Amino acid sequence: MNRMGGHGHGHEPPYKVPSPDIYKVEDVPQLVKVQQKLAKLGLKDPWLRNEVWRYDKSFGKSVTSRVLTFFFRGWKFAVPAFLLTIGIEHALGISDHHGQGHGEEHDEHH
Repeated sequence: MNRMGGHGHGHEPPYKVPSPDIYKVEDVPQLVKVQQKLAKLGLKDPWLRNEVWRYDKSFGKSVTSRVLTFFFRGWKFAVPAFLLTIGIEHALGISDHHGQGHGEEHDEHH
């Protein structure tokens, strides 16, 4: 009896690998365009089917939403933190003026 691998204790893989036959280039308009452009040049991409999953909504996100997530991921924390910092600086009277005006505070030349 081998118990080292957790066999029989609910640790089996919870996933099922889907058949590659369910991914069809014809189901993705963007990839169909790529296929057509390649065909006009007399070319064919045998691996194009491997990109179909990227456009499958069951994986949660489209290419556009992944790009937007990449660029705007931290904004929900950054914008409030920025506004809070500005508010605190204003409330405490902290300014960005460093007293190095150009003749406004004193008559001496630099």
